[in-house]
Amino acid sequence: MNTISTPPPPTVDAQRWPDVARVPAAGVRARLARLLTRRVSERFGVHVHVGDGEPTGGGEAPVLLLRDPDAFHRRLAADGLIGLGESYMAGEWDSPDLVGLLTALARVYEDLVPRPLQPLRHVTLPRRPASERNTRGGAKRHVSHHYDQSNDLFATFLDPTMTYSSALFAPDEPRTRATLAGAQGRKIDRLLDGAGVTSGTELLEIGTGWGELALRAARRGARVTSVTLSAEQRDLARERVAAAGLSGLVTIELCDYRDVTGAYDAVVSVEMIEAVGDLYWPVYFTALGRLTRPGGRVGLQSITMGHAMMRASRGSYTWMHKYVFPGGLIPSATVIERELRERTSLEIVDRTAFGADYADTLRLWREAFEGAADRVAALGFDDVFRRMWTFYLSYCEAGFRAGMLDVEQFVMERRA
Repeated sequence: MNTISTPPPPTVDAQRWPDVARVPAAGVRARLARLLTRRVSERFGVHVHVGDGEPTGGGEAPVLLLRDPDAFHRRLAADGLIGLGESYMAGEWDSPDLVGLLTALARVYEDLVPRPLQPLRHVTLPRRPASERNTRGGAKRHVSHHYDQSNDLFATFLDPTMTYSSALFAPDEPRTRATLAGAQGRKIDRLLDGAGVTSGTELLEIGTGWGELALRAARRGARVTSVTLSAEQRDLARERVAAAGLSGLVTIELCDYRDVTGAYDAVVSVEMIEAVGDLYWPVYFTALGRLTRPGGRVGLQSITMGHAMMRASRGSYTWMHKYVFPGGLIPSATVIERELRERTSLEIVDRTAFGADYADTLRLWREAFEGAADRVAALGFDDVFRRMWTFYLSYCEAGFRAGMLDVEQFVMERRA
């Protein structure tokens, strides 16, 4: 069998990445982590390579390449999935098909740990700290952590519309870089159509992104108020609106959704609810109802997960919280339906799910990001950051490919 080659491990800046540079002690738990790796190999058919050694497992299965088995198992034992991600960031393990490996693991996630030991996961896994709460100050800090790194960074992998949410591809079109911008426009137009946005509509957008939805709504003749907590996004969105000659129709403000006043014919919010946090879901949905005029409509796009998995994970502190999206939690469709019923007079009149489209959207982003390594480096982001971002995009793509995650558009109407 041919040996497997992957990029060499990065040099880790201990000041920038203290927990990636430090390998924790794990004692007896490290031996249990080794048994877990063996279980993954023998029961689920993953090829495990140690250095240039021969793989274990069988069939055409994904490959887990362990460069530093000791460090890998110590991190996994000490910190679970946080340790798995930090070990990848440190270059202690790799895979020639990272998405394929993570997808295979996601599909058997519930069975990875032997059933008698599963209740211990809730005892041993890190719990979310109080600093993760999305108070007004916390929400602004969390949004800035992800979105205010650099607009140029996001431009390395997003399409020219700068849309950072799932595209909606036509049934028979190829899912390529060339069709991505059109698929993003299709997604936005479907939500605007559902919300009844036409000429003269007074529209509120919660979560500006980089302004593409506001631009498309204004081109219909709508009067748009858009709010965001990201200064970087606000500034670029304003520039794009001005360049399009639509400043008279679009207002973009740095404002928390909790502080928005008034009433609107339509409210739209695309993949912003994931950043709200479960403690504030009642506040968020109450705001949707409060800000929508009787007879008006709301268009909501949200990533969703199964209700049982959401309940099991809602108090956990994960790698994604620590490095990518602090304070976030993906809701279930059950939660969305319940909050609408209990907090608002909004009724769902249309909904559609398109999780497979998100998997391909993420694939296109990941391929573009990996192809822009030199540009990312030139922006001042080191190799550990690049590996972090690759793991993030791959991890999300795997979630959709395995069916653990979905994405849905909900259109609601406020009863008169």
